[in-house]
Amino acid sequence: MSSTRRVYKVYKKKRRRKRLLSFILVPILVLALVGTGYAAFLYNKAENVFSGTFESIGKSSKRVAAVDPSEDNISVLFIGIDDSQKRKLKGNTRSDALMLATFNTKEKTIKLVSIPRDSYVHIPENDTTTKITHAHAIGGTKATVETVEELMQVPVDYYVKMNFNAFMDVVDALNGIKVDVPYEMYEQDSKDRKDAIHLLKGEQNLNGEEALAFVRTRHQDSDIYRGKRQQQVMQAIAAKAASAGAISKYTEVIDAIGDNMTTNLTFSEMKAFLDYVLSSDGLQLESLDLKGEDSRIEGVYYYQLDDASVEEIRNTLKTHLDLTPEETAKFSAAAEEEPTIQE
Repeated sequence: MSSTRRVYKVYKKKRRRKRLLSFILVPILVLALVGTGYAAFLYNKAENVFSGTFESIGKSSKRVAAVDPSEDNISVLFIGIDDSQKRKLKGNTRSDALMLATFNTKEKTIKLVSIPRDSYVHIPENDTTTKITHAHAIGGTKATVETVEELMQVPVDYYVKMNFNAFMDVVDALNGIKVDVPYEMYEQDSKDRKDAIHLLKGEQNLNGEEALAFVRTRHQDSDIYRGKRQQQVMQAIAAKAASAGAISKYTEVIDAIGDNMTTNLTFSEMKAFLDYVLSSDGLQLESLDLKGEDSRIEGVYYYQLDDASVEEIRNTLKTHLDLTPEETAKFSAAAEEEPTIQE
């Protein structure tokens, strides 16, 4: 790329990069090469790596019966954790990104909604109302899942928790991803060095550090646009991973997962998502946007979600999951008990 397109300050200090796997890569990495001589090796390698990421939090209390992703409509919550030294808290860290995806097995379609980290919501774990990013610091994965279930009024069947910084290694293993940068931006790098990354406006190939800066920045817009950038990068990673030229990089991407992803999906359950990737119509993913506005409560900034927007997306996800009357009733009963949120 021309130097007039992008200026990137390079720091040669060695560092231990943390690792991440974007959710949409899992089925591609596992089975995309079935039928080739390389497939068995990749399959065994992926199985060994992914088996070490399993961590159960129990079945959703909002389900009447257990679900199977190969047969049932299911949901997955993707939790991005930023645990750089500057942000590290005592105990659990806050979540830096939350994305809820629903999968319809008959249509082979995916609905994906990003939940702004500063959204003002009720946290069931300790019965407080605060930013949704605090749910993970309060009670870890389970508290985050229960908060999202209450907010969106759909069961969260599975979760994938990833170090948000760590996807740099995945992007680098794929030799970068193509992204359309909407405006010139200066952003800190993964070591929190101010203005270390400088990107100019336009379509370009971003490496891991640059992709991280792209999804983290929110100086010129808001959390809503930050969520859109996260979705854009995830789709760019998926597109690059599915390309023929990426085949030789699959072992590097699998290695990039390491010990830095946890999920309650078993390896067998992960394989069920292959059908969504290999659908005859291609990957059918629709992004949904939660509307809202900036607000301050007792001097603290929050993102106040628009009730009508929340209700519209709730209904979209319920329809996409085709919830049973019994499951819908569970949320109706919980809503009657839910305390009123005071602004």
